[in-house]
Amino acid sequence: MTLITHATDGGGRMASQYSDQFRLSITEALSAQLYASLKELEPAPLTQGNLDALVSQAELLGLPSRAGVYQLFRQEAGKKPELAYVGKADEPLNERLGNHLFKLSGRRGISIDEMSFRCLFVEEDLSAVSPEKMLIKRHLETGRIVWNNRGFGNNDPGRNRDKTVIKDTHFDLEFPIDLTRKITGLTPGHQSLFDFLWDIKRNISFVFRFKKSALYKKTFVTVPEGDMTIDEAFRFVIRHLTGKWQICALLGWVIMYDDAPDTYPSAWRIYQPDRVFEQEPKTRKPRKNETDEDDEISDEDL
Repeated sequence: MTLITHATDGGGRMASQYSDQFRLSITEALSAQLYASLKELEPAPLTQGNLDALVSQAELLGLPSRAGVYQLFRQEAGKKPELAYVGKADEPLNERLGNHLFKLSGRRGISIDEMSFRCLFVEEDLSAVSPEKMLIKRHLETGRIVWNNRGFGNNDPGRNRDKTVIKDTHFDLEFPIDLTRKITGLTPGHQSLFDFLWDIKRNISFVFRFKKSALYKKTFVTVPEGDMTIDEAFRFVIRHLTGKWQICALLGWVIMYDDAPDTYPSAWRIYQPDRVFEQEPKTRKPRKNETDEDDEISDEDL
């Protein structure tokens, strides 16, 4: 009888000439496939027409959820395109990208004409493995992503974060809301302040959150014919209010509450019944290992 023995290296460990361990990395395989598939696509301008076309494409492919991953690119005049943001959409891609289109349309220092995107529909439930984080990691191995971890993807952070001191690298600091833009679609004539506030809210491309109050339906205003800028609309509103009411233009959104003299660190323009003034927003250095998720909470809007 032949006795089969295992060779050792003298220390009791099995020799490795003919055996080894195989580790299957599903996440690495997914990361490589997502990265390669996106790279094959040509970025398209970030326009409503192109986003609407995603709906038809998803229907043709039989993809009801229209969820997936995407990349945003920015190309400034005379410069090469730069990868700006990598994200995922658990909701339909056209809606998530539409939120970005809406947000970027109301910012200073950037034009929507500079923006393009490419995306992949992903029907499998990949939420648990965070496909956007896989892509971010892979991109960072060879370059940089300009807006990730800078608060770009955040929704309305809600009342609890209005007084937060933002990071000095935050997206809103580089591209604050633009109050000089014209508001189209305002209804002229005699109406309640409630109706006018909602008219503003529906027709501007950033969050305008105001306190619920019965006062709005009791106060009547006469809205003039013609377009107003956002700044002019807020000045018009505050002239019809008294007491502690104030409209505070933060770097990324606008709020209206009867809480003066409360102050907001990231506010840069404040409208009060007797005056309108500006201040320098306060910022802070990012904390060690701080991520985008530290700034982000679920939507909370009026």
